[in-house]
Amino acid sequence: MSRPSPADSAVAAPADAALTGGTALARRRLGVWAIVFFVISAAAPLTVVASAAPTDFRLAGIGGPGAMLASGIVLMLFAVGFTAMSRYVRNAGAFYIYGAKGLGKPIGIGIVFVTIFSYAALCICFYGFVGFFGEMTFSALFGIDLPWTVYALIAFLVVGILGYRKIDVGAKVLAVLLTAEVAILLILAIGVLAQGGPEPISFAAFAPQNVFFAAGSGALFVFGFGAYLGFESTAIYTEEAIRPTRTVPMATYIAIAFLGIFYAFTFWILTVAFGVDGVLKLAQEDTFQDMVFNAGEQYLGLWASITMRILIVTSFFACLLAFHNACTRYLFSIGRERLLPAWLARTQIKTQAPHHASLVMSIISLAAIVITLATGADPFLGFALPVYSVGVAGLVFAQAVAAIAVVGFFLRDRREHSVWRVIVAPALGAIGLIVGWILIATNFGLVSGVEGPINIALLAPTPVLFLAGIVIGFVLKARNPRHYAELTTVVVDDEG
Repeated sequence: MSRPSPADSAVAAPADAALTGGTALARRRLGVWAIVFFVISAAAPLTVVASAAPTDFRLAGIGGPGAMLASGIVLMLFAVGFTAMSRYVRNAGAFYIYGAKGLGKPIGIGIVFVTIFSYAALCICFYGFVGFFGEMTFSALFGIDLPWTVYALIAFLVVGILGYRKIDVGAKVLAVLLTAEVAILLILAIGVLAQGGPEPISFAAFAPQNVFFAAGSGALFVFGFGAYLGFESTAIYTEEAIRPTRTVPMATYIAIAFLGIFYAFTFWILTVAFGVDGVLKLAQEDTFQDMVFNAGEQYLGLWASITMRILIVTSFFACLLAFHNACTRYLFSIGRERLLPAWLARTQIKTQAPHHASLVMSIISLAAIVITLATGADPFLGFALPVYSVGVAGLVFAQAVAAIAVVGFFLRDRREHSVWRVIVAPALGAIGLIVGWILIATNFGLVSGVEGPINIALLAPTPVLFLAGIVIGFVLKARNPRHYAELTTVVVDDEG
């Protein structure tokens, strides 16, 4: 570890001391592709294509592929400045450090409270998805009739074990699962292009009038920004990256570029498979969510449809593992800052995994499963989908604030970077993300699956936690200036 500067040594000492004796993450453990697997797995490309594509076609016409590409461009603009700043804020706290360095420590505390809550919500909601789709899939395909909680608890045990072990073990698991779900969609695409669809190939899905000006275009970007959830988590793994200044930026660019191109291409393939008119007609049918599975069976055979349904379950599990890892690292970082109990900053002696934070996340997840079971709530509509909507809203909000923080950080000193990279690009990204959050908030029922005032209650944690964090920051500054001064002083050497 290194101190930020000689002038800060007095206040940095306690933070540095906190990193000894089992409170440091494993160093030089993750390469570019390991981080890429974590990020893309969190986005769950197969589940996005299987669920968001038919929903886009149903709610807003043919422009889904173009909206996915446009959302990716906005996030790439944000990433240009985001990755530049990652050279100066090498800490597992990621958004916390970005907010603090760019807009002030109270803003940093506010954004990290929102981020931790959002990651936790996304983590626990995937237990509902795994359980629901596990029960449905194995019952339909294999005649195995087990309640959803069995599949959720199996996932709980596996994630708990992997969260305790070396992080690269989890990365290898995600690599296998992610490769499988991407491969089946690419095989489907090849089959569709080789055989040809019922109508001439059309690129109307990318036409501006169908993307930005169509009735219901707001819905396209609700799912568009939601499809990239977790891409920013590359920065969380800075302390564990092999070469942080190169690994993190490269992983970020690869993840966003891959997701943008992959989403746009696979969404578009459905318009080839069924034709523009055909896909819109199918989208209005009651079985519209089976669109991708039907395409697999039609162009590849029944085996493809069965394989996809199984991979949907493993894809949600991959999401779960990725968000569990991300949330535990935030808890670790904020425990190290003593904004939450310092006990969270303990790491396992042999593996250096943040096992205390992982245990806390596991306990929260188990409690959510038990509460859902005890109340008799539907695991999909009553648990997974509403909780997912909370996480989506919070994380896009946090991304927007982080983008503004990047601009604030470099306005004071561009550190020899170009104006485009550290001011213009992240500012454009911030504008896009702010618009994205407004679209999510104003179309929240599309994400949550519920109607009425409950949507206001589901949205409330984001602004409430953000403001609460800011207040806590100012109170800490007034009452405990030494602790306040120590915040954000822990950094990681580039190569050391």
